[in-house]
Formats: sequence, structure tokens, C-alpha cells
Amino acid sequence: MTPLAVLDKATGGGELSAAEAVILFESPADCTPDLMRAADEARRLRCGDRVTYVVNRNINFTNVCVKRCGFCAFSRGHNAEASYFLSPDEVIRRTREACDLGATEVCLQAGLPPRMKGSYYIDLCREVKRAVPEVHMHAFSPEEVLYGASCSGWTVERYLDALRDAGLGSMPGTSAEILDDRVRDVISPGRITTADWLRVISGAHERGIRTSSTMMFGHVESHAHRAAHLALLRETQKQTGGFTEFVPLSFIHTEAPMYRKGLIPGIQPGPSSDDVIRTYAIARLMLRGWIDNIQASWVKQGPALAARCLQAGANDFGGTLINESISTAAGATNGQLMRPSEIRAWIRSIDRIPAERSTVYRLIREFAGEPDEPHPLDTFQVTACA
Repeated sequence: MTPLAVLDKATGGGELSAAEAVILFESPADCTPDLMRAADEARRLRCGDRVTYVVNRNINFTNVCVKRCGFCAFSRGHNAEASYFLSPDEVIRRTREACDLGATEVCLQAGLPPRMKGSYYIDLCREVKRAVPEVHMHAFSPEEVLYGASCSGWTVERYLDALRDAGLGSMPGTSAEILDDRVRDVISPGRITTADWLRVISGAHERGIRTSSTMMFGHVESHAHRAAHLALLRETQKQTGGFTEFVPLSFIHTEAPMYRKGLIPGIQPGPSSDDVIRTYAIARLMLRGWIDNIQASWVKQGPALAARCLQAGANDFGGTLINESISTAAGATNGQLMRPSEIRAWIRSIDRIPAERSTVYRLIREFAGEPDEPHPLDTFQVTACA
């Protein structure tokens, strides 16, 4: 098939195969405007002109990790000079501060500390939820859930039940990278396998724990790998219905060990702007009808390119984040906080309607105009912290 024929099938409501997505990925550069228009129309038909965001805080409570993934510049060994481990009291303090600043969500993710007590994630979740019951706990990647279950000697299913009962609201669908074990063995040997990632995600969905879904691209993967990854997410969504969103994540190469140290021949320095736009557009066309929400990552892409992604199929601008550490450690240069007024300004710059949402996409407030009173985060002075 030609790229035009594939686009005609997509705009006619047809479901694209992975092979057809590869045709779009490999189409000539002058096809990008057509891809953007098709994806933007698919977005408009499904989501309208509202662009959402969430007021949240990331709390990366430790950078101590037993793994040494080639793309991660965040993790440290237990005795490393720059290692840290926040106490539960400090996690609670930051959670309470976030809620006082208007956040509805805290996102807890971290390294995998050695000799961790198996119940640590469960206990932390319970303590935070007991202290700040109004907060939505968006926490623990499939890698962390698998690690916690392994440390406890429990099944993944039992561990997910315990997390849910302790107050976990939803999970980030990170640690996905590219869901192909050949790629994973190159960029992150020893990391969670594709089968285990799917097992944790599906187990969470079966228990009413919604998750996001992600893909890290622009390193060693092929277009076929990307297309297969999207098809696998779509098939999982057909079976479980538990994904809230899809978040394409550009590989940040600057401080990534596998790039900085030249550990992998042929590794790319992240995707180009055009590649980012095309990936967002193809994701919208492949996932249409199954995963409605596609998030533009201002941390990875920067706000200007993220706004362009909103014209290529994305309908969400992500979160305020407050203290994001993992992308920053990898060399991302777009800061640790995007204030609500700034997010709304970027959304309005492309003539869309900003709206605040919950983690699971419940509408909180739509902004026909700017509010009379500033949001507490608009005047908050963020300080660099772990």
C-alpha cells in the first residue's frame, strides 16, 4: 500500500495494522502535513477542542537502584555520594504541600533499592493515604510492582491487591520503553520483560487499577518496533479497557550512559522534531477508538514542540509535575515545574480550550477565560530537590 492509501483507510475509520503503520513511519518527509491533518481530525472527532492537564507533583523518593539501565542517568548505587532515600515523613510532607498548592495527584516512582522490605511500597502508600486521604496516589511502575512482589515472596496479583487496599489509585505505565525483548536486552538488560510488563498491567486493570501507557523512542528501535509496540498496547486495551492514556516519550540522550559513553553502536541522539510529530500522529491513528487520550510531554519535548503535538493528535498537556527528577537527570532542560497559567497559555496559543482534569480524566474545570484569582502554583517558588 502507498502512504496515501493507508491514510485514506485511517481517515475512513479503518484500523491500521502494524505493517501499515510502518508504511506511514517510512513515508517521505512531505507526508508529515497530511499525517498531522489526519491525526488532528481523528483527535477532534474523538475529543473535541478541549485540551486537558492535571495539577500534580512527582516524588521520586529514592535514586538508589539495583538496575543499571543504559538510558537512565537518575539511578545511583547504595553507597554513591549522590544517592538519597526520602523518609516516609518527607514524602508525606511533600504530598501535603502539593495538596495545599492545589494538586489532586502525587506520582510516586523511584529506583529499586537493594534489600528492600517487600511491603515497603504498600506501607508507604498506606502511610501517605492515611495522612493525606484526599490525594490520588498515582504510583509504582510495573517494574516496581514486580520488584515489590519478588522481595515479598508474593504473587504479582496478591501484591496488586495489597497496593489497591492500601490506597493506590492508579499506576504509571512506565518501564515499557519498547515492548520487544531484543531491544530491551540491548538498552536495559535485566529489566522487566515484555511478558511480565503485560502481566502486571493486565493484573492491575483486572483489579480496577487504571494505568497510563508509554513508549520511549528515538534510540535503537526500528519503525517496526514502534508499530508493534502500539499494536500490542491496542490489543491489551481491547482485552482490559484499563489504559487512561498513551504518552510517547522521547529518548533524552544527553546524560544517558548508553549514549554518553558510546556503549551501543548506532544509538540515536533522540528523535528529531519531525519524528516526534509523526510518531504522535501515527499513534493517534493506530489507537483511535481504543485509547482516547494522547499526552504531549512538555518535559521531554519542551513546551513549544508539545504544543505542536497538540496539532498532531495529542489532546492532553500532561501535568504540572513540580519536582520531576528522572528526565532532568537525563539532561532534559525544560524545568521541574510548569505552572497552570503557563500550561493554559500554551494551549490557548493553538486556539484550544484548556481544562483541568483528574488523573483518570474526570473533568474538574474548563477555562473559557483566565480565572480572576491565580492558582497557588502560579506564585509557588520551586526549589531544586531530590
